[in-house]
Amino acid sequence: MSESTTTASAPSASDVLVEVRGLEVHFPIKSGLLFDRTVGHVRAVDGVDLSIRRGETYGLVGESGCGKSTLGKAILNLEPPTAGSVVFDGVDIASLRGEELRRARKRFQMVFQDPLSSLDPRQTVESLLREGMGAHGLDTDKAATHARLRELMSDVGLPVAGLRKYPHEFSGGQRQRIGIARALSVRPDLIVADEPVSALDVSIQAQVINLLQDLQDKLGLTYLVVAHDLAVVRHISDRIGVMYLGGLVEESGAAELYDVPLHPYSRALMSAVPVPDPEVEDSREQILLSGDLPSPANPPSGCRFHTRCPWRQETRCDTERPELRVVEVPGATAQHRVACHFAEEIAAGAIQPHEVEPALVAEGFGGPVAVPRPPPDAYA
Repeated sequence: MSESTTTASAPSASDVLVEVRGLEVHFPIKSGLLFDRTVGHVRAVDGVDLSIRRGETYGLVGESGCGKSTLGKAILNLEPPTAGSVVFDGVDIASLRGEELRRARKRFQMVFQDPLSSLDPRQTVESLLREGMGAHGLDTDKAATHARLRELMSDVGLPVAGLRKYPHEFSGGQRQRIGIARALSVRPDLIVADEPVSALDVSIQAQVINLLQDLQDKLGLTYLVVAHDLAVVRHISDRIGVMYLGGLVEESGAAELYDVPLHPYSRALMSAVPVPDPEVEDSREQILLSGDLPSPANPPSGCRFHTRCPWRQETRCDTERPELRVVEVPGATAQHRVACHFAEEIAAGAIQPHEVEPALVAEGFGGPVAVPRPPPDAYA
């Protein structure tokens, strides 16, 4: 982890490799027996702004269904964006199609969550690695190709003899190393790792994380790591973005986010991380979120989190969607951004948490709709 990426100074344009602005990915909801018609949209990603600097690791966290994997795929144009731009080293890759997109993909690759299903079981490791090289014109010299294959296997800690084997002959951790080698085979600048260790044992997780860091130091790679394990993200990331229901709610340096979480959702996430000290664990703030996660097909108005927020206020929270902004809070640097109308007041203790009124969830047009729970004596 580079110290330079956690400083408060703003990055220059030349330092930024990926610039995402107003990115949206909406999936249509179809209905009809004879003719499909669109009756709504699932707003998987709904207006995301972020930047990834050269040589850094940007961690993306959030609960299942928040849109973080879809955001990672949209950045690579594996999921075509509905709106917005993704500028990669000066080129808007969200607008590329066909042959232009295929050539551009040499510079950005992906490591998938499940190493077994992402590898073709009918191909040997050598064939898997050579496939990408051949597609991008890097497999023209036989001797150079074999030297490159041996180098890739050495880089990911696998024996050269493994080139002749098939994916089912390896363990889960070894298969993930093959997936990493395949991503490296075309010499990319950016790698999007979607839950790269969630399917692995804890001991193997540490090995793969250390491998990713060693490869970054050796090859100067830039990572976008999508994960839900907060301990993994803290260990590997320089900066972290927190997603909730399709939007980015907080962004800061990795250590700072854990020390000074400002958004109520981030505070709830951090309070769920166990501390290996009984006295600290019993005395620290613990936030239990109430209510159901709203549907991305019918997200709440205003702040997406206001239906579950213990610090919700009567004004603005349910009518005005907050922007991701820099706040002046003790301990927060100029690069710490949060999407909360009352972040300063919450940090200062001027607004105290209150009990969240539980709500029933009924199926409505386009998805679940929150319905206030009736009082206990309503049916007396």
